[in-house]
Amino acid sequence: MSVKTIDPQQAQASELYALMSGAVAPRPIAFASTTDTAGNVNLSPFSFFNLFSAKPPILVFSPLSRMRDNSSKHTLENVLATKEVVINIGNYDLVEQMSLASTEYDLGVNEFIKSGLTPAASERVKPPRVQEAPVAFECRVNDVIKLGAEGGAGNLVLCEVLLMHVNENILEENGKIDSVKLNAVARMGGDDYLHAIPESIFKLPKPNRNKGMGVDQIPDFIRNSSILTGSNLGRLGNTEKMPTDEEVTAFQSDPLVSYILTKYRHDPAKQRKELEVLGKKLLEDNQVAQAWKVLLLMGL
Repeated sequence: MSVKTIDPQQAQASELYALMSGAVAPRPIAFASTTDTAGNVNLSPFSFFNLFSAKPPILVFSPLSRMRDNSSKHTLENVLATKEVVINIGNYDLVEQMSLASTEYDLGVNEFIKSGLTPAASERVKPPRVQEAPVAFECRVNDVIKLGAEGGAGNLVLCEVLLMHVNENILEENGKIDSVKLNAVARMGGDDYLHAIPESIFKLPKPNRNKGMGVDQIPDFIRNSSILTGSNLGRLGNTEKMPTDEEVTAFQSDPLVSYILTKYRHDPAKQRKELEVLGKKLLEDNQVAQAWKVLLLMGL
């Protein structure tokens, strides 16, 4: 495998930005609405953004200084002056308008008007929220940390959430946000975005409260599989303990397992391969206990 190595001290800011933003992806987008001291409204998206604390609730986004002339963006000037911001979450329904709002309009131009979005009055801060956004956070700016002096340097805006607005249409019955209904988008590199459609969303159980055995404890004949991926092995390693020999032996009566064992009883190599394929499918269908039994049958 050929590897390209880049020294940040020798690279141009634009080259670093392109490579880093392409690699660190997907990134959520802060659709930030601010006002200046005169009350003029600004609205702009930033993909250097994430959640950093729940109690206190802290969001952080980073407007970069412009690479061409090292000047500051209007959003940064506003948060430095007023210490307030609303971070709206844009979704696929708003992505074109959100992209339009990233245009570098002249100072004083209202991107709400340019993008055709509706300003809704906030309750605890002066900047309006985006009425069409599925989620909006009214925030006080606790600090702004400048990360460098050259063009392309970030400015970490530490935002404490004072009030959160959630469209009830995106909530599940348990009060949590439904990932599909959120219809989220994220930034990749260049002009690429990610749309979180149902086909691209998958569930991955969190590690057990009891420690998983680890990949190193998986028998060699399974760990050295030619078809199981690192993720497959990670799922097995998240199990606290393997099934017993009695459980594995009893699983031979499973109809599909029994069929494979019978059909290929005179061809051990083919039998092993079919069990391996079945074990992988069971893992990817989140049937981990059954997958363990099938894979352990390869060693009997």
